[in-house]
Amino acid sequence: MPTDCISFRDTSYFSSFICDYLDESPELKVFYNRFPKLENFKYQIEEKTSSYDKSVREVLTNQLEQQYQHIETSELTLQNIESIRSENTFTITTGHQLNLFTGPLYFLHKIISTINLTKALKTEYPDYNFVPVYWMASEDHDFDEINYFNFRGKKIQWNREDGGAVGRFDTEGLKDILNIISAEFGEGRNAKQLIRWFKEAYINHNNLSDATRYLANALFSEYGLVIIDADDRELKRLFIPQMQKELLELTSYTTVKETNNKIEALGLNIQVNPRAINLFYLGENLRERILFEDGFFKVNNTAISWTKNELLKHLDEKPECFSSNVILRPLYQEVILPNLCYIGGGGEMAYWFQLKSNFEAQNVTFPILLLRNSVLIKTEKQSNKQENLSISNTDLFLKRNSYINKRVRKISNIDIDFSEQLEYLQQQFSALNELANKTDKSFLGAVEAQEKKQIKGLKHLEKRLLKAQKKKLADQIARATELQEQLFPNNSLQERTTNFSELYLEFGEALIPELTNSLDPLKGNFTIITI
Repeated sequence: MPTDCISFRDTSYFSSFICDYLDESPELKVFYNRFPKLENFKYQIEEKTSSYDKSVREVLTNQLEQQYQHIETSELTLQNIESIRSENTFTITTGHQLNLFTGPLYFLHKIISTINLTKALKTEYPDYNFVPVYWMASEDHDFDEINYFNFRGKKIQWNREDGGAVGRFDTEGLKDILNIISAEFGEGRNAKQLIRWFKEAYINHNNLSDATRYLANALFSEYGLVIIDADDRELKRLFIPQMQKELLELTSYTTVKETNNKIEALGLNIQVNPRAINLFYLGENLRERILFEDGFFKVNNTAISWTKNELLKHLDEKPECFSSNVILRPLYQEVILPNLCYIGGGGEMAYWFQLKSNFEAQNVTFPILLLRNSVLIKTEKQSNKQENLSISNTDLFLKRNSYINKRVRKISNIDIDFSEQLEYLQQQFSALNELANKTDKSFLGAVEAQEKKQIKGLKHLEKRLLKAQKKKLADQIARATELQEQLFPNNSLQERTTNFSELYLEFGEALIPELTNSLDPLKGNFTIITI
């Protein structure tokens, strides 16, 4: 299976913040612990071993076993869960929302990056065990972000009443989606497998967390993936000390605000802003912010309130009613898991960079941060078409207008590139400026105005000629544009738009093994695969 790669910076789809991190820019070092290199995991293991509460392992393993009670999984996954009891076992974690039918394709890329890193670490450090973990974002309440997936340009959406943590949502209404996809997927073995997965996950399970766990397990259990739902009473009990500190000392607000100032001073964008209290209160159809007003702790948009002592007593008795927001969730993860590395997308990495000072204030080891694999998947037919049209991989990543203009220039018999003429024109006006400066400076304004007019006219002529050539070469341009539209739907990266079902219909059970065999999580480049 042919593979190629392009640098993340050259794709133009990733922020300079992330690209600078991949280039190990010295000015970013203060925002992370260790760079993701195999040799650095030795020191991460040592630090996590010394800081991780050994008693947590037993609770974590017991709760995972309970969560897997009613799900058929692989022997490798069961072994991985049991191995967490051992002090020489560590996790590599990725997290993702509970998107309907996995949502965008990068759900697969995240988990495969995680699985493949555990394999690489086991080879490098054979005396330790490394477990791939998928952290389900079951406590999120952004239902509009997860209630659909795209299939061949169509948005397949689950409509239901919103409210509360999405993992607790019942699966009512998803039979309608089953009927839609049964018609869309068509016949054939691969289509039938997709429909079976959807039916078993969403029709035969009572809530979205269980449905998502089933589907992720069906796709990845043979690789030993362990799926965790942290909306769990006993796991949250382990996090009570940190939640107390958050409520009483506003730790996250103080530390993250200070880090944000440092990031902004570098001219970089802030991904998230901390609140005074970064905890939600969970109830039936409820997930609302906890506020401190007029000497009382209150739940936003409700009549619920406590004194400080009442709140601390409630936290101790019912920790399951408290939920971390985006600022505090990573800390919760690292408190309960023997974790070495978090794998996420560019947006996730950006907000993790804001959090290191909060981890230090809470005496919790900050994990290594690794950008997940990003992938463009082509069929052999698409790859052959690309080769026949002499389109480079770099050209495919161009924005549509630049892609078409470059294509026109490439296949046209006429060289419609006025950059040389523009440069010559600018040289002439530079000489005229010098002449006017020596003779009569009052003419400088007239020279500048004429220069702008001439340059504008030349660029306008170039555009008109390009437009004429586009019309003349319309058929060839259409073929090239069609290919880019297939690989970059809606002018976006394939992995951010396309659902895995489209590719599974094409490649079937070979899809995940092909990706697993091709992706190197530590390579640091955007991968292009032909299957």
